[in-house]
Amino acid sequence: MLRSLGQKPVTGSGEDPRVAGLRSAVSRLRRELAVLPPEFPDRSIAEDELAALAAMAVGGVPEVSRLHRSLLLVAGAIGSVSALTTSLADVRRAVELFGEAPRSGRTGAGRDGRS
Repeated sequence: MLRSLGQKPVTGSGEDPRVAGLRSAVSRLRRELAVLPPEFPDRSIAEDELAALAAMAVGGVPEVSRLHRSLLLVAGAIGSVSALTTSLADVRRAVELFGEAPRSGRTGAGRDGRS
């Protein structure tokens, strides 16, 4: 019933469950990243963006475009680490619950910028 009215359900604490899910998924991925050997060059990028995602989850409902930007950076930084595949997918699903990022650029334009 709530969704049909455009309202989001909240947890018993009054928190948006999407935010709680994002915080949980990010926390899990950060823990799994922390136990891996520091061998890949983009680890600091992943850690920084996961920290940014965690901060966004603490601040209430985050900005959708910023969530997607951080997700892309994390995926690019750790996407090839098979041990993190499941946790990265969980973060992606949590981000997707907030909706699609607004598209930038001209509507109806092709790759070359022409309609």
